[in-house]
Amino acid sequence: MKVNAITLRSGNVIEHNGKLCVVVKNNIQQPGKGASVSQIEMRDIRTGNKDNVRFRTQETVERIRLDQVPFQYLYGHGDEINLMNNETFEQITVTAEAMGGQASYLQEGMVIEVEMHEGEPLGFKLPDRIILNIVEAEPVIKGQTATTSYKPAVLENGEKVMVPPHIEVGTSVVVRLEDGVGTYLERHKN
Repeated sequence: MKVNAITLRSGNVIEHNGKLCVVVKNNIQQPGKGASVSQIEMRDIRTGNKDNVRFRTQETVERIRLDQVPFQYLYGHGDEINLMNNETFEQITVTAEAMGGQASYLQEGMVIEVEMHEGEPLGFKLPDRIILNIVEAEPVIKGQTATTSYKPAVLENGEKVMVPPHIEVGTSVVVRLEDGVGTYLERHKN
C-alpha cells in the first residue's frame, strides 16, 4: 500500500530498494527555505543494517502489512528454536539470532506472536510479562531496605536483572520484556 513518507511511524515496515525495512525514527525537518523533508532512520529486517534516508514529504513509499500469527514455543535445540502455528499446527524452525535477546526468555508452551511476510517469519513478540525465579542474589545489607536502591540478581534463564533488596533466591518475580531486555516489575503473587 502506497503512503506518504510523512505519515510513517516507528514500527512501520516499508519496502525500500528491494529490501524490507522497519522504521526506527521519522524526523520531519522544515528548513527555512524550500519544502519539508522526512529524515527516516530504518533497519533492514533481514540483515539488521541501519540506514538513514531522506524523502520529500509528498513522496510515496510502499508500506508492507505483516501478518500476526500466534505460534507456540515447543523446544530449543542448540541455536535452533522450534515453533508451532496454533491455527494450522505447522512447525517452523528459526535461529536464536533471529529472535535476538528475547530468545533466552522463551518458556515451554509460551504463545508468541510471529510477524510473517509471504510465509517468512520476520519479527517475534513475546508476552509483555514473564514469570521467572531468582537463582542468585546478593544478601541484604542492614539498612539497605530503607532506601530505593536495587541489587543485581540472576534469573533462572541466566539473564541478569536489578531487583529491590528484599528479593531473595527462590523468589518468583514478574519481568517486563522490552527490546529483548528484561526489567524487574514486581514480586509474583502466587
